[in-house]
Amino acid sequence: DVQLVESGGGSVQAGGSLRLSCAASGVTYYSQYSMGWFRQAPGKEREGVAHIDSDDRTTYADSVKGRSSISKDNAKKTLYLQMNSLKPEDTAMYYCAAKRFWSRVYEYWGQGTQVTVS
Repeated sequence: DVQLVESGGGSVQAGGSLRLSCAASGVTYYSQYSMGWFRQAPGKEREGVAHIDSDDRTTYADSVKGRSSISKDNAKKTLYLQMNSLKPEDTAMYYCAAKRFWSRVYEYWGQGTQVTVS
């Protein structure tokens, strides 16, 4: 079974930075997966933050564009999200997700890592 484990969350002051990681296991052809970061704040719907496809093309939500960078290390089967200039509104639980390149929806989800910006 595919498992995704996030890490790197924490509490930071506004203007600070964090790098989230998402380690995948149970994946045979990691490079063929599209990966994404999502977040959900209390009382709000889950939103997509950043995505990277199997060709390493990236997309970002407007709310984080210019402040965040998504990347993945296929050899380590690890996804990253570098977040800079953090704002209080970035406070949320952050989840990583994975889907095989032909899938229309994300198939696998991690348990999340909390980011709190004050």
